[in-house]
Amino acid sequence: MKSGNDKELRILLLGLDNAGKTTILKSLASEDISHITPTQGFNIKSVQSPGFKLNVWDIGGQRRIRPYWKNYFENTDLLIYVIDSADQKRFEETSLELTELLEEDKLMGAPLLVFANKQDLLSAAPADEVAKGLGLDAIRDRKWQIQACSALTNEGVKEGLDWIAKTCKKK
Repeated sequence: MKSGNDKELRILLLGLDNAGKTTILKSLASEDISHITPTQGFNIKSVQSPGFKLNVWDIGGQRRIRPYWKNYFENTDLLIYVIDSADQKRFEETSLELTELLEEDKLMGAPLLVFANKQDLLSAAPADEVAKGLGLDAIRDRKWQIQACSALTNEGVKEGLDWIAKTCKKK
């Protein structure tokens, strides 16, 4: 049931291409995830969460699209950053992108949820290893959480949503 006084949140969903952003978004919206193609621009979905209406902006992560991410920073309540935990060759690249995002004035103080995605794959690095590689422990200017998940199996996605609700209730 939707209540009329739900707080609306603007959430930015970012990460490198092929990290699983759109799959997570469709999973949150309880949509079919069997036919997902690379996002060429952006997707917007509204997702109901207890007490909140989450307006999630899923922006493509291809290298040529990333310079346009800054056009979506305004009024962001929370940043979700998705990492392909099995693609360890790109950890340095994803770490640099996340570091740049966290230095953006328009995202200053916005809570950060990192989804360490693709945990269903044998080659996936565990969430604590991903956190260490990204230097998340050094973040002092915002609330943050790393959540191991598999967008394909939906494991861990709800826990991330719960963290968002809990964190944003306190704001």
